[in-house]
Amino acid sequence: MRLRARFLLLLGLRWLPVGLLIPVSVLLPLERGLTLAEAGSVAAIQGIVVMVLELPTGGLTDALGRRPVLVAAGVINLAAATLLAVAHSVAAFAVYWLLQGVYRALDSGPLEAWFVDHALAADPAADIETGLSRSGVVIGVAVSGGALLGGGVVALGPYGPVSALTAPVLLSILFQAVSLICVLVLMTEERAVRGITAVAASVRGVPGAILGAVRIVRGSRVVAALIAVELFWSFGMPAFEALTPVRLSALLGSGDRASALMGPAGSAAWGASALGAALIPLLTRRIGARWTGFTLRLAQGVTVAGMGLFGGVAGVIGAYLLTYSVHGAANPVHAGLLHRQVDGPHRASLISLNSMLGQPGYALGLIALTALAGSAGVGAAMLLGAAALAVAAPLYLVKAPAPEPLWSLRATTTGV
Repeated sequence: MRLRARFLLLLGLRWLPVGLLIPVSVLLPLERGLTLAEAGSVAAIQGIVVMVLELPTGGLTDALGRRPVLVAAGVINLAAATLLAVAHSVAAFAVYWLLQGVYRALDSGPLEAWFVDHALAADPAADIETGLSRSGVVIGVAVSGGALLGGGVVALGPYGPVSALTAPVLLSILFQAVSLICVLVLMTEERAVRGITAVAASVRGVPGAILGAVRIVRGSRVVAALIAVELFWSFGMPAFEALTPVRLSALLGSGDRASALMGPAGSAAWGASALGAALIPLLTRRIGARWTGFTLRLAQGVTVAGMGLFGGVAGVIGAYLLTYSVHGAANPVHAGLLHRQVDGPHRASLISLNSMLGQPGYALGLIALTALAGSAGVGAAMLLGAAALAVAAPLYLVKAPAPEPLWSLRATTTGV
């Protein structure tokens, strides 16, 4: 099987279970007795854990290899999903989100870095932006299909002793197991190390990989600006990722009805995300990647604001679909701009650093926006998230400093 086909298949299997959980991720803890503030607070644990582990795991990926780290991530993800199926207390959900944080830290970067490394090794001038946009299409289709399936499972439930909101969790466990098996079979890597001595040597290389990524950020205002975009972007994401089911629940007057609606709505949203990712090469070729990123960040701020301002279900769903179409388009643009700033040896570490700084943004956003939603309403929380998304737009226009003129260098060296 060709490299790109393997990459896209593994990517699809990784994101399908995510789609399955979209209709229930917020409503399930509420069904099991947690308040909205408690659900938001324990979910923020994931961001804190990822923030602590992101750079070490990114360095581990660069030092040890992409495949073994991704396998470890899959095992931990299975354990977390199994716990979610039976969690009924704040403490149990806290452990679930802690495991999810470890999984996300390990999972952040290896597969994408594996693909980009191989693509650039085969052709240094490879159009990775188009390749990444195709990955965005696959992610959108996979999450869309998973959300549709998850919503259907909820709508047809309950299933004997298994509640309607628990059933998608059990189904996600099955798909996660399939994903892990496919990683073991399809993800080949010649540089993966074997033996305790070799593993220890790779682990000792982690600090160097981390320092290499940090030096890239310190030495590049472009990379620093891109990472700042990730911080603001992540703060605003809970406004549409976590609060949409709550907003629909308030409008419909029923958590089960909102969850059932989130299935087809989430499916359509990720279908729109796939469409946005598929069309984005046309826009980047016309106005360039930097101006495309700027435009998309402003557009997403507007669409999320619409979710907060519209008073009917149809208006909220329509704005939700537009939000995800922009979201899917923005991801490959941001990733492509970041990948162009780094070479292979530090690629996963830089991706991890970008994700690491995004995680505290998401955690803060989750805490702040759920707290604001509980006190001032979901609409107000969505408007705050929209403002955070839009304010990041100018950061895409930051340029690297122009080379110093030759005459200036000559004057410096001659003492004139």
